[in-house]
Amino acid sequence: QVQLVESGGGLVQAGGSLRLSCAASGSIFRFNSMGWYRQAPGKQRELVARITYGGSTNYADSPKGRFTISRDNAKNTVYLQMNSLKPEDTAVYYCNRWPNPESWGQGTLVTVSS
Repeated sequence: QVQLVESGGGLVQAGGSLRLSCAASGSIFRFNSMGWYRQAPGKQRELVARITYGGSTNYADSPKGRFTISRDNAKNTVYLQMNSLKPEDTAVYYCNRWPNPESWGQGTLVTVSS
């Protein structure tokens, strides 16, 4: 059974930081690239960052230089360190396999106030 559990979201002021965590079942995590996605109100879900099983990373233009994706393969966990947060980063954040995501978890809400 595929399971994705995101955590770490919250309310933060602009310029602040948050660290998101995602615990994934082995079937989706092992040997796969993983991504952090986000969906802002009224917008489509978008890929924010991705990481290969070996640790190579890639970022969308918006969070580049502010967000860092990492993973712990022993713990089947992927992280997203978010610094210098902006109001436009407000969204529900999800993790999933990249490409070809599986069923989505509940996500974790990040709200950045100005």
